[in-house]
Amino acid sequence: MSTDNSAIAFIGGGNMASAIIGGLIRTGLPASQIEVVEPWDEARTRLHSQFGVAAQAQAGSSLARCGLVVWAVKPQTFRDAAAPVRAHAANALHLSVAAGIRSDSIAQWLGTQRIVRSMPNTPALVGKGMTALFARNAVTASDKARVEQVIATTGQYLWVSAEEQLDAVTALSGSGPAYVFFFLEAMTAAGVEMGLTREQAHQLAVGTFVGASELARASDEPPEVLRQRVTSKGGTTYAAITSMEHDGVNALFIKALHAARQRARELGDEFGG
Repeated sequence: MSTDNSAIAFIGGGNMASAIIGGLIRTGLPASQIEVVEPWDEARTRLHSQFGVAAQAQAGSSLARCGLVVWAVKPQTFRDAAAPVRAHAANALHLSVAAGIRSDSIAQWLGTQRIVRSMPNTPALVGKGMTALFARNAVTASDKARVEQVIATTGQYLWVSAEEQLDAVTALSGSGPAYVFFFLEAMTAAGVEMGLTREQAHQLAVGTFVGASELARASDEPPEVLRQRVTSKGGTTYAAITSMEHDGVNALFIKALHAARQRARELGDEFGG
């Protein structure tokens, strides 16, 4: 079967695959140009119902038409999933969104060097994702452009020059949404303790994060300066920031990100080839 560069296969049909598929369809790719390999019946039914895409339980010869294969599997299942796909995707470009799995391992399992490894995050589900990308040397400029076209449907992206940087990306932006949710939980709980309803506290906390993020994006000044501008000595913000500094929140937060990076490295060691 000849390769159709516009056709895309997804190995795995979970949340990240759904985010990318949804973005592709919204931007005009026909559902007939998308194939999904997903072992779970319920997931296949959902994908077909939601997007109209063809979903199969096992990799088959129809994958040979796909010019791009997106690997949206869990790290611990990647190696086993690669074996049946390899025979049908020898000429494809491969894009991995699996956390921690290094491109050396992927190249070994798939028998190709045309591999782009990425680290997306869950805001991709609403088109606000942040994805970092790393390309092996065999990936051409046109390959990169193809990947950019796909990832852009889920939000922003950037390229890193060294693969080990993806471990830091995983800690910062890959896991980052959970940190935001963690602080949203704390701010909401504090609001309730101080007499607001949970709905009011949640709305205020979320709105504050969204607004502050947009301000940071629009400003040429670093976050430190933006923070200082709203932290008048002796004021309410000063009291809160001083309390957090006294308790070492900054150092603890940085320590937490280092722990996440270390775990990303361990995943590569545990599940790599």
